[in-house]
Amino acid sequence: MHKLGGATPTEEMNGAGNLMDFLDEPFPDVGTYEDFHTIDWLREKSRDTDRHRKITSKSKESIWELIKSLLDAWSGWVVMLLIGLLSGTLAGVIDLAVDWMTDLKEGVCLSAFWYSHEQCCWTSNETTFDDRDKCPQWQKWAELMTGHAEGAGAYVLNYFLYILWALLFSFLAVSLVRVFAPYACGSGIPEIKTILSGFIIRGYLGKWTLLIKTVTLVLAVSSGLSLGKEGPLVHVACCCGNLFCSLFSKYSKNEGKRREVLSAAAAAGVSVAFGAPIGGVLFSLEEVSYYFPLKTLWRSFFAALVAAFTLRSINPFGNSRLVLFYVEYHTPWYMAELVPFILLGVFGGLWGTLFIRANIAWCRRRKTTQLGKYPVLEVIAVTGITAVLAYPNPYTRRSTSELISELFNDCGALESSQLCDYINNPNMSRPVDDIPDRPAGPGVYNALWQLALALVFKIVITIFTFGMKIPSGLFIPSMAVGAIAGRIVGIAVEQMAYHHHDWIIFKNWCRPGADCVTPGLYAMVGAAACLGGVTRMTVSLVVIMFELTGGLEYIVPLMAAAVTSKWVADAFGKEGIYESHIQLNGYPYLDVRDEFTHRTLATDVMRPRRSEPPLAVLTQDTTTVEDVETLIKDTDYNGFPVVVSRESERLIGFVQRRDLTLAIKNARQKQDGVVSSSVVYFTEDAPQLPASNPQPLKLRRILNLSPFTVTDHTPMETVVDIFRKLGLRQCLVTRSGRLLGIITKKDVLRHMAQMMNQDPESIMFN
Repeated sequence: MHKLGGATPTEEMNGAGNLMDFLDEPFPDVGTYEDFHTIDWLREKSRDTDRHRKITSKSKESIWELIKSLLDAWSGWVVMLLIGLLSGTLAGVIDLAVDWMTDLKEGVCLSAFWYSHEQCCWTSNETTFDDRDKCPQWQKWAELMTGHAEGAGAYVLNYFLYILWALLFSFLAVSLVRVFAPYACGSGIPEIKTILSGFIIRGYLGKWTLLIKTVTLVLAVSSGLSLGKEGPLVHVACCCGNLFCSLFSKYSKNEGKRREVLSAAAAAGVSVAFGAPIGGVLFSLEEVSYYFPLKTLWRSFFAALVAAFTLRSINPFGNSRLVLFYVEYHTPWYMAELVPFILLGVFGGLWGTLFIRANIAWCRRRKTTQLGKYPVLEVIAVTGITAVLAYPNPYTRRSTSELISELFNDCGALESSQLCDYINNPNMSRPVDDIPDRPAGPGVYNALWQLALALVFKIVITIFTFGMKIPSGLFIPSMAVGAIAGRIVGIAVEQMAYHHHDWIIFKNWCRPGADCVTPGLYAMVGAAACLGGVTRMTVSLVVIMFELTGGLEYIVPLMAAAVTSKWVADAFGKEGIYESHIQLNGYPYLDVRDEFTHRTLATDVMRPRRSEPPLAVLTQDTTTVEDVETLIKDTDYNGFPVVVSRESERLIGFVQRRDLTLAIKNARQKQDGVVSSSVVYFTEDAPQLPASNPQPLKLRRILNLSPFTVTDHTPMETVVDIFRKLGLRQCLVTRSGRLLGIITKKDVLRHMAQMMNQDPESIMFN
């Protein structure tokens, strides 16, 4: 029947001819992945190359095809433009809403209730420069309700309403997250790192998550909890990226290409979070991305630029600058100051270690005890405690960004802050710019006490806040801890230099009557050190810090602090906070930075082990449809090797479980004569079968003919490297062409965990 000479046309129609190859027409969903599975980077890459080849060859046929190929080439830049526009707009809206709602806890603007405190007093004509925060249009709640602005009664009423608003905001945030988008909680960076390394978490970057995360982020930050909006903004930008990927089949159908877009979206996210476009690109490169080709670098740069430009046109900070904490210091720094800077680096490293250990212990507790069942209660309890403790201290009552901004500030002649209450020399002729070091007044000592209390409060409360079921970033609280510590150190050094300017260390650079020490600079260095200790960033951290403050002269102190904090923190444990959370959640993440130094071989890791049943395989032309269906039903493997025969076990290729299921389902619907006893074959030509047999089914199209193989004596060090650099899903182990076993990404991760004396069962997904 299969010799074409002897077959009549009708036989050919019903037989093995055209119908058999129906699979050469691709059917929907083939080559896609299940939820919580790892993608196969090699396969995605080759599929994209094929698509590209097709488009290029078609483009020579007609003008229309040429235009289509040009549109395809441009689609990447169009997606970047859209991501930049949307994430910049969302960030601007979030900033404005947070400003207004944070002030709403304390009072309301009578002339226009949608104005924040600052905007309200801008528009007022009755403001004086000294009392620029006081204007008749802005009233605190007590004044509005009782008519008394001062006194114990007013204080208690304001205190009570502050707590009430905070509880209302955080209750709304946690309820929205719980009901509509459970994935909108946390910072999102650990999951985005995992997704970019090739893992699929469906819905994590969906439309609902985007909407709910944006709304609840405003609520969570406004509630006064110790959390920032920077990490979640990266998640929001990646959701925008995912949203626009679905418009172009080039990205929606190829998981590998989609991840290139998400890398660039992460850069846009940091760009709008800090107003630091270059820092954003470096952050994506250093901290988030797994696969970062040059093309992605340029696109990230473009996306970050557009996002920053959009944010700048919205101008949410009202200072027509992009930077969050603009500083102008008038004095250079001196070599001797490197000592306190490095000490701040050590503090940052120690705080980072303490925070990671304590936070992971608390999150593990949340996962394993009853605590995890009451997320709403937990959020409300933490908000309540935060609000009760934060209100009495002016430094913790205000929003964390304002606090950092004040700590970074240099004391000019016009500053009204308590931190600038120095005793002035009456006969000093004072130029506005360069005020010499002065002895600290009562206000400064008072502020130091409050700052010390604020430091302890922030250190403790942040440990319990990060990881709750609301959007919570970590950048701003870590920077606040460092900035408080830095400002305290800065004032101490400044007073020492003033009172002991004849000491040998101060003699060379600190004359009496000169302005030598800038306490704000110490706050900036401390902030960088603490952020570095928690996240283990170095390059991107320094760039973000000087883009954030505009302090270009101070790169060296920032670098010294960042490197010191990384060294100190690494001495206690290599993982930053994001890697620790990835481990805690059991995501299959192969970190590029992990060294694998053990002398094990592929044969020690591959399955099946000696005690286990033999490997589940398919043969090239003797398996029936029923056999395949039984195999799929009885096992939960993600794919099956195809061999010549069970006796020879010579390897031919590998077929994915999902593709097999879809192919058989499709064949039963579309192709007559496919029954349970039909033979499935993976060869070019159909096997010689007796005429009475039902029609065979050809599945060569879904067979991967070039699966990645290693021999059983390959060192595991090499195997780990192959998995890491090529982004494999599985790798087959052979000896002289005979199939021995299989190593999956999960096996590699479990083996690495075992070698590091951790629990291998903590790696949960495939």
